[in-house]
Amino acid sequence: MTRAQSLAAVAIPAVTGFVAGWAMRARRRSGEPDVRRIADEQAALRRVATLVARGTAPEDIFAAVTTEAGRVLGTDHTSMIRFGPNGTGTVVGAWTSAGAPGPVSVGDRVPLGGSNLATAVYETGRPARIDDYADATGPAADIARAWGGRAAAGVPITIEGRVWGVMSALSRSEQPRPADDEARLAGFTELVATAIADAQARMELRGFAEEQAALRRVATLVARPARPEEVFAAVSEEVGRLLDADLTALGRYEPGGLVTGVGIWSANGDERLPARATVGGRNVTTLVQETGRPARIDNYADTSGAVVDVVRRWGLHSSVGVPISVDGRLWGVIVVSSTRERPLPVDTEARLATFTELVATAIANAESQAQLTASRARIVAAADHARRRIERDLHDGAQQRLVTMALQLQAAQATVPPETPELAAKLNDLVVEATNALDELRELARGIHPALLAERGLPPALKALARRCPVPVELDVRADRRLPEPIEIAAYYLIAEALTNAAKHANATMVHVEVGISEADDVLRVQVRDDGRGGARVSAGSGLVGLADRVEALGGRLRVHSASDAGTTVYAELPLHPAPAVSA
Repeated sequence: MTRAQSLAAVAIPAVTGFVAGWAMRARRRSGEPDVRRIADEQAALRRVATLVARGTAPEDIFAAVTTEAGRVLGTDHTSMIRFGPNGTGTVVGAWTSAGAPGPVSVGDRVPLGGSNLATAVYETGRPARIDDYADATGPAADIARAWGGRAAAGVPITIEGRVWGVMSALSRSEQPRPADDEARLAGFTELVATAIADAQARMELRGFAEEQAALRRVATLVARPARPEEVFAAVSEEVGRLLDADLTALGRYEPGGLVTGVGIWSANGDERLPARATVGGRNVTTLVQETGRPARIDNYADTSGAVVDVVRRWGLHSSVGVPISVDGRLWGVIVVSSTRERPLPVDTEARLATFTELVATAIANAESQAQLTASRARIVAAADHARRRIERDLHDGAQQRLVTMALQLQAAQATVPPETPELAAKLNDLVVEATNALDELRELARGIHPALLAERGLPPALKALARRCPVPVELDVRADRRLPEPIEIAAYYLIAEALTNAAKHANATMVHVEVGISEADDVLRVQVRDDGRGGARVSAGSGLVGLADRVEALGGRLRVHSASDAGTTVYAELPLHPAPAVSA
């Protein structure tokens, strides 16, 4: 059985029993002629109860109730008013017997105050009546008199012990409204209260589901992990849509009493906010920084500080801000604002807090990743420095001594007498050995740190590397300028390792190397593709592991595709200007 069927099974018999009992009492008081009236009233209540049980939209129920009650009570006008937080009422249902315009229409606002029926119900929470509007006062009385209203009766609509609004019957007759109007109206208001409570329950359930879905989407970004600015933008939008706000802003507190905007969303698509502002004055951003606690302003009439221009340009009326704390320190604030006159809901702070926890996690992850990346970068830089020092030591020390020794052996060889061929042969062998040792040492020094790369850049160094490779290399380098030294070194060693693997392990017959700068993405893209047997993996013991560490230390990424018998492709992206770390 569905919820609507369950509600119908309870509501309709209950209304029937209530009306039947009321009808019996009425017959005892007034006699049988009132039975027709009771039957009409019972039918009207059953029709409304059916709408309630079906989960009909509240606005349709309000229209049906005012119509049914007006006809049953035989009055000139019925209306239903919802009480607002600022001493005003909003008309949510209205009916007039003649079909002509009544004193109020749906959507009208009625200021409360004075001596009149709506104000009496609002202030006491009890039924009220006015037998002659000539003596009534206040805006509501003025509206009724202007239409010709003379007498009225009204009852409160109470939901969970709180007066939600009033339902009233107004007539132009000089006669007071019947004494049982309040009791008869109460039968309708009970159904209205049930409909509102049920609608609120559905809205709360739907709102909870939407909130959980929004939190899951943000949590997925945090777990991926996405870049902090991506998380900031997502949180700003998810929060704004979920809370039906007009503007959502996420800011980071900076030294010197400043706040920097890192995320913004607006209902109208206008996301022009100052990138940085001074903290101070009366506004939510300042209150959160000063107290480290959630803060709200329900009326920005007397706001001050750097946000005044934003408040005025947007027409903001109220805001709620919640701190973002990372590892026990205040990092920033998330603020939602509304242009509506009514304050933001009382649970706004609690709902925002669930999102700030995810933001804090994203920031902490980003800071940890930045610290790890910086540490790895320092290790890579130290290793490169050591490589350069070893290469210089070999060039200036052992390599020069071998050159000198080879020259001395050649000079000695030239002085050997012709009658000692055995000595000449031995010296020749020593010259060959010294030359081979010198070539091997030069190759070793070049592998440790290629001098050509430091002197002339990546393209010439790669050409020399391709010439030394035993496998034919097709080289396509589109980098017409010098790049940051760590980027050139990482690209060089990546290609060198891939060529070595292609020659020694893949049995490749051709290798394609592509290097290019993407100005749009500000990255250097490197791809090495061979036609070997495949099966390469970035795993322990593989030279690709160290290359992956080097690439990631620079904020880049490395991918290897190496299906069996389908060759190997090594692809890397190296940011030319790594993004700055998230600051505290």
